[in-house]
Amino acid sequence: MLRKILIANRGEIAVRVIRACAEMGIRSAAIYSDADRHSLHVKKADEAYSLGSDPLAGYLNVHNIVNLALAAGCDAIHPGYGFLSENPELASACARRGITFIGPSAAVIARMGDKTEARLAMQQAGVPVTPGSPGNLDSLEEALQCAEQVGYPVMLKATSGGGGRGIRRCDDPMALRRNYERVISEATKAFGRAEVFLERCVVNPRHIEVQVLADHHGNCVHLFERDCSIQRRNQKLIEIAPSPQLDEAQRQYVNGLAVLAARAVGYTNAGTVEFLLDDDGRFYFMEMNTRIQVEHTITETITGVDLVEEQIRIAAGLPLRFKQHEIARRGFAIQFRINAEDPKNNFLPSFGRISRYYAPGGPGVRTDGAIYTGYSIPPHYDSMLAKVIVWALNWDDVLNRSHRALRDMGLYGLKTTIPFYQAILRHPEFRSGCFNTGFLEAHPELLNYSTKRRREDFAAAVAAAVAAHAGL
Repeated sequence: MLRKILIANRGEIAVRVIRACAEMGIRSAAIYSDADRHSLHVKKADEAYSLGSDPLAGYLNVHNIVNLALAAGCDAIHPGYGFLSENPELASACARRGITFIGPSAAVIARMGDKTEARLAMQQAGVPVTPGSPGNLDSLEEALQCAEQVGYPVMLKATSGGGGRGIRRCDDPMALRRNYERVISEATKAFGRAEVFLERCVVNPRHIEVQVLADHHGNCVHLFERDCSIQRRNQKLIEIAPSPQLDEAQRQYVNGLAVLAARAVGYTNAGTVEFLLDDDGRFYFMEMNTRIQVEHTITETITGVDLVEEQIRIAAGLPLRFKQHEIARRGFAIQFRINAEDPKNNFLPSFGRISRYYAPGGPGVRTDGAIYTGYSIPPHYDSMLAKVIVWALNWDDVLNRSHRALRDMGLYGLKTTIPFYQAILRHPEFRSGCFNTGFLEAHPELLNYSTKRRREDFAAAVAAAVAAHAGL
């Protein structure tokens, strides 16, 4: 088993990995920039090492991180999500220096990170993909010809894209002409590569993804699906497991496709296969994320499987502890990404000091975060502050419990997406369990939520202020 793990990340996912290490008797080493000096992951790790003053460069420097891991006596690196988590160079550097990379091989990361290569691999394996260009596009003229063959609307995408960046919908040739150079520019700036490809746009699909685990002994299982259809500008906001929109036949089919996809590329460790579901009930492969997902929490909640612990065990060479038939799901779980944003002001980031923070609790409620009262949110990183995960036995109960949990959460000093989520929870279409990726765009009235705090919230804030003034 591994003895010490360096966590090449920050914030809540770093805290999550630190907790898994503590339960497994493994020492944890955190890294941090000056901007993150007071972050919770630095306080909770067994050891912490400075990356210097630049808020981003240290987290993105493969060789410095590997050298730091060796100097600290670490025998493994966990990349978390974001930053270098899907960078094959990190996995390759670990292999060269004798460090265990907690994730798939560099070759698999590279293949699945190249969306045209991933599409080709899926086609060869018999996994359905949306019609599109056979490879990367060489010119605007080729893009226009391909779009005519595929049929508008089309999605123009960066080959190395991710996180909702480097992607534009084009409804006609004029839009394609207008966006072609823009997407290339975005791809070059964000991912260092100018390659783009094109595929038919599935209009307002359901976004369904499947969690898989695969070890080095030939075992590969799924842990059911998640519904990520509630999103804004291709950024997920609310995730649900399992999807309330699938029947059992669809569930078995798409979960089977995910295992087929993982086996086809020789996948190991934790991964997520993402699909689009159209109105005719057809699934199309979209991409594979070769890392732990932000929303892994809801899969853990409905299955009882600790995905981060399984990641570490697999990386250490151990076999999966369960077969497919031994994995059962129970109830529904919903995750809310609590972002420091002002939905009423075009989701403008709202960074600053948290004057008071109360995490929600009670039966079926989990909070993953890296914040605390008095913590100042740095403006250099993603706006997500915490994740609230709610579980209940049935759909109606998980909705009601979610509303209660969000109402219980107290986060003062900056604006957040909490009241926006409460408005979504009240919407009859969402409560019916029937929605798609166009839900938020179709319901702009959701932004008309009330900003008035409840009386008990106000009383709690006053009591906290009095106690602080009195030094209690």
